[in-house]
Amino acid sequence: MTKEKECITTNIWHEEAEADNPFAAKAAYCSGYDVYGELLGKVSWAEYIYLLFKLEKPQPWQSSLLESVAVAIANPGPRDLSVRAAMNGGVGGSTAASCLMAALAPGAGKNGGAREVYQVMRLWQQCGFELSQWQQHLANYQDEQAVEVWPASEHPPGFDPYGASCTTPVLQTLDHLTSLCPEEGALAYLSEHRQQLEKAADCPLAMTGVIAAAFTDLQMTEDQAEILFLLLRLPGAAAHALEQKKLGWRNYPFFGDGLTLTNDPGPAPKEDNLQGAL
Repeated sequence: MTKEKECITTNIWHEEAEADNPFAAKAAYCSGYDVYGELLGKVSWAEYIYLLFKLEKPQPWQSSLLESVAVAIANPGPRDLSVRAAMNGGVGGSTAASCLMAALAPGAGKNGGAREVYQVMRLWQQCGFELSQWQQHLANYQDEQAVEVWPASEHPPGFDPYGASCTTPVLQTLDHLTSLCPEEGALAYLSEHRQQLEKAADCPLAMTGVIAAAFTDLQMTEDQAEILFLLLRLPGAAAHALEQKKLGWRNYPFFGDGLTLTNDPGPAPKEDNLQGAL
């Protein structure tokens, strides 16, 4: 009886071992392409990411769209909770991994985070290009019920519950991404019907809504969109964490004056005095 050979099942990756080292790869193939012999130096980062997730070479407009999405959300800025979490880790002296993990936690939720993108992707599946369906779902949004890790949504996903109007960066991103895509796609539909959708949601379009439409045009699944949104936002968190680590906590506005005693008992008694009292 021979023992069956253990192997990992994957359609993404295949390796050929070195002749003198079975634990090292001589060649690595991503969806059939030799990564170091064919792709390296010939494809862009966005093209390779698309190949990893979709297992096929992107069309030129798809790689341009994914690259622009990456630029648009690479750094949400210090106002964003995920970036702030990484900054807190950096200024506190945490490790690099800890700072990135800190950013992932608040960046994963339903308030401007990756799960909100997931929810908008589900709305695209449910509503398609039917305005009446969008209006109905946005006006009476029903939160997901199957797996509830985060608190319940308090607003229609893809829209800003705190906004007075659609912000300039959101409009600029929507206009640019729409210009890269076919006219019959989700981004074009969102651009055309934005104001009607905002009225139904009773709040302005948010960046999560724009990015979800872009991922829909890229034919990403909701799970792919969720994890890509988390990944693509990490560069800004990393850069801000490193900056604050270098500046130090004394220059950080949230820590320096954060600990003050309102009822100071004075200096601790000396050890000799304690012994005498005993």
